[in-house]
Amino acid sequence: MSIVSRHSVQFASLLVAALLACAPAMAEGEADAVFAKYKSLERAFDPAVADLYCDSALIRNVRTYPDGQVRTLELPAPKYKQLIRSVMPAAQARGDVNTYSNVTFSSEGANTRINASRYSELKKYTSPISLLVGQCGNSIGILEEISQSKP
Repeated sequence: MSIVSRHSVQFASLLVAALLACAPAMAEGEADAVFAKYKSLERAFDPAVADLYCDSALIRNVRTYPDGQVRTLELPAPKYKQLIRSVMPAAQARGDVNTYSNVTFSSEGANTRINASRYSELKKYTSPISLLVGQCGNSIGILEEISQSKP
């Protein structure tokens, strides 16, 4: 192998390594933008928040009742998106607002996991929420929402 070929291979290897090292940071920035939009739309009671979810998203909620009973509910994303759109007026009328704290971002392959504590202003409790953000068709969207709630 000639010196030029060896340097070309080394340069290409370094370039690929540099691009791979930058990928999680780019994904985190995109995930941060999706999360900012999610919070903004939610706070405005805008049904467009449903559009952030991929049609194939996994939606799972673990609900703990006062008697200790725990139920896990999974909804198909299209049904969840329809539910979000239909409950926004009632949520706005009740002042059902959430705030988020302890937000972290971590890479999961090409996707970014957002973990946060969600505080319900209406119900006065904090629960964890996890969103997986990644490529959704031609855009970036929510691939998964895992949350906990109380009645």
